[in-house]
Amino acid sequence: MKAVICTKYGSPEVLQLQEAQKPKCGSHDLLIKVMATAVNSADVKVRSLAIKGFLKPLMRVVLGLKKPRKPVMGTVYSGIVEEVGDSVTQFKPQDKVFGSTGFHFGTYAEYLSVKEHSPVCLMPESASFEEAAALIFGGQSAHFFLEKARLSQRSKPKVLIIGSTGSVGIAAIQIAQYYKAEITVVCSSSSEALMKTLKVERMIFYDRDDFIKQPNRYDILFDAVGCTKGKSCRHLLNPEGKFVSVDGLSYATETKVQLEFIKTLFEKGEMKAIIDRTYSLEEMQHAHAYVATGRKKGNVVIRVTN
Repeated sequence: MKAVICTKYGSPEVLQLQEAQKPKCGSHDLLIKVMATAVNSADVKVRSLAIKGFLKPLMRVVLGLKKPRKPVMGTVYSGIVEEVGDSVTQFKPQDKVFGSTGFHFGTYAEYLSVKEHSPVCLMPESASFEEAAALIFGGQSAHFFLEKARLSQRSKPKVLIIGSTGSVGIAAIQIAQYYKAEITVVCSSSSEALMKTLKVERMIFYDRDDFIKQPNRYDILFDAVGCTKGKSCRHLLNPEGKFVSVDGLSYATETKVQLEFIKTLFEKGEMKAIIDRTYSLEEMQHAHAYVATGRKKGNVVIRVTN
């Protein structure tokens, strides 16, 4: 099978399309023909090991000292079940599924083997493979951090989302809308049209105003890009307010529950997949280079199989 191998840490050119061994299907496994995956900011950090401070040597221990220990990168996928193990009970061949692999990686390939009890679910019925792949990273990350801030337990909370145009920020907007939150976003003025398509009414443009100096107070501050520190905006929180950020030691844990939640929202029409660009597996270097610019809006999707 074809797979994109990360030959060492570095620029997008370290990603090479090569022939690799097709994974085997164990008794508790699903062998999945991958139809689509996505490139996100976390993938770029792993490929380049662009991590600051004491976390960098820690990540070398976790990921591999000189190159990724698991050379096939990628953490999200949508595809078709080709084979199931003898002990599998929840899935069957030809099921359309979507899911995430976390630190197991392996989705930049034509085939993937995952455990039945890993974060994998049937795809939203009306979603294309590209849409399904685009929903996962942002949806799971936003769900994790907003639940950490007890979003679902609050009544009509006021939520400020910092960095609202990436995959996590866009998913956070839609999840907060589902819980009837009053949403304000921080983004560039060039993103106004995108925010309006998501029915966001309150916007602070960071290229015009400093959101730190605004008079409003919020129940949740969610930094979806990791560009601020909690102490710098603590004064914007209500007494029971909570600041959460994708930056730091806390990383989103992927679960089946999150996928079922995303699937439900999509099927109800309360979550959309925002896709900026789509590339082929052969164009993985270009996809990584684009995501590394920090200019993507929403998601960058890789079409693995036509």
